[in-house]
Amino acid sequence: MAARDEKGLLLGRNVAAVDVYSPELLFPVPRQLARESLGIEQQIQLPFQGEDVWHAYELSWLDAGGKPVVRVGRLRVPAESRNLVESKSIKLYLNSLNSERYQSDDEVTALIEKDLSAVADGEVRCELFNIGDAAFSGSSLPGECIDGLEPAGNYGAPSSDILKTTGEGKATQVLYSHLLRSLCPVTGQPDWATLYLDYQGEEIAPASLLSYVISFRRHQEFHEQCVERIFCDLLALGETEKLTVQALYTRRGGLDICPWRSTEIGAAPGLRLNRQ
Repeated sequence: MAARDEKGLLLGRNVAAVDVYSPELLFPVPRQLARESLGIEQQIQLPFQGEDVWHAYELSWLDAGGKPVVRVGRLRVPAESRNLVESKSIKLYLNSLNSERYQSDDEVTALIEKDLSAVADGEVRCELFNIGDAAFSGSSLPGECIDGLEPAGNYGAPSSDILKTTGEGKATQVLYSHLLRSLCPVTGQPDWATLYLDYQGEEIAPASLLSYVISFRRHQEFHEQCVERIFCDLLALGETEKLTVQALYTRRGGLDICPWRSTEIGAAPGLRLNRQ
């Protein structure tokens, strides 16, 4: 079994590759630990619904005859699951399938769903795609990019106090910024993302939103926790009829994570960027 640090995390550790199926590598991180700092006290009283959409680009196993199979995997972890799953543990777990033989894509899909659902304590869904599938083609985002604006105020640490409304009443807007950077809470390494925002409510001052995005540059939290913090801070800004937030993080270790939180019921949109 791979060595873990005192907190149980594999991040930041040199871990030898495991060549046999090893679901015990998967490591849960309770969501409630970070949610308490946002004033979310109960798992059943979430101010949002959503999912964490993962893409696994280094997913491979052997077919019944021993020939390698390569796929791209899309994993959907529901926001209401009790745990998020630590990213390096997912990478190592998926790598543990590399030398195992399976009869079909369906068998692998069912196996991954079973193992991840058990660790997340929620119903995880998995889809497998052929390499080069059009679903992974990058495209332009709808809405307005705010990156050409001058930020308002200093960057500091993320705070709802940075966000301002224009005072001009309600608006319906789609805004995005490519300037989101946060830090891994374990290794301190940077994670890069595009932040996508779709809302109806008190009009947000775009320059203040840009300052808020930039304020995450030295902020240490997991991807999922950053998006929930952003959602809650925006929700507290004023009377909001609709709010959707998604961060499209670039890949690290063959994985990208795109957490999506919304007041709307449904599934995360299939937004993809060339930088991913």
